[in-house]
Amino acid sequence: MGALVLSQGGTFEPPGVDSFFLPPIFGGVTKPIVLVVLSAVIVGAYFLIATRNLKLVPGKGQFVAEYIYDFSRNTIARDQIGAQHFRPFIGLIFGLFTFILVNNLFGIIPLIQFPTMAKIGFPIALFIMVYVVIHTVGFRRHGFLGYFKHVMFPPGVPKPVYILLAPIEFLQKFLFQPVALAIRVFAAMFAGHLILLVFTLGGQYLLLEASALLKPVSIVSFAFAILLTFAEALIQVLQAYIFAVLSANFIGAALAQEH
Repeated sequence: MGALVLSQGGTFEPPGVDSFFLPPIFGGVTKPIVLVVLSAVIVGAYFLIATRNLKLVPGKGQFVAEYIYDFSRNTIARDQIGAQHFRPFIGLIFGLFTFILVNNLFGIIPLIQFPTMAKIGFPIALFIMVYVVIHTVGFRRHGFLGYFKHVMFPPGVPKPVYILLAPIEFLQKFLFQPVALAIRVFAAMFAGHLILLVFTLGGQYLLLEASALLKPVSIVSFAFAILLTFAEALIQVLQAYIFAVLSANFIGAALAQEH
C-alpha cells in the first residue's frame, strides 16, 4: 500500500504483517501465548462457576452456559455426526467452539485487541488435533484398508472414473479439507484485525498528526472502525461455529457407513 502522505512533514505507514509479530513479554512468551492460556482459563472457570449450583430455574450465568452447551451438543455435534455416534465427541466440539470463540473475541475486547487465531500456528494446532480424531475414528470404524476404500471409492461411480476420482478424494479428505479448516479461521481473523487497525490507526493519525483541513476526516475513519467492529464480532462468532461444524461434519463422514 505504501506510505500515505497526510501532513506537512509526517507520513502514515499502514499496518501490515509486522503488526502480528509482537515482542516477547518475558523470555520467549508472547502476548498470543498468554491469551491462549487465558482463554482456556476463562472457558473452564466460567462453566465451572456457572454450573456449580444448578437450579431448576436458571440464572443468567447458568442459562448462557446451558445454551452454549446445548447448541454445541445438539445443533452442531448431533446434527453433523448423527444421533447414533455423536456422544463421545460432545466434549471435543464444545471445547473447539468455546475455545475458538473466546480467542476470536479477544480481537475486539479493549486493551487486549488481538485475535489469537490470527496467528496461523494456533489454527494449525487445532486442525492437527481434529485431523487425528477424524482419521482415528475412521480407521477404527472401517479398518485400515476399508477406510481408504470408504474415502477413495464412493459407491455408484463407474469404475473407469475411479482412476481420476480416487486420488482427488484422497487429497481432498487427507489434505485439502483439514488445511482449509485451519486457513479459513486464520484468514478471517487476520484480515479483520488488519482492517480494524487501518481505520483505527488511520483515524488516530488524522486526528493527531494531519493538517487542520484533514483532521475532521478522522471522524469518518473512527466511525468506520466502530461499524466494522460490530461486523467483526459477527464474523468471529461465525468462524468459531464454522470450525466446530466442519470438524463435526468430517468426523461424521469418517463414521458414516456410506461415502
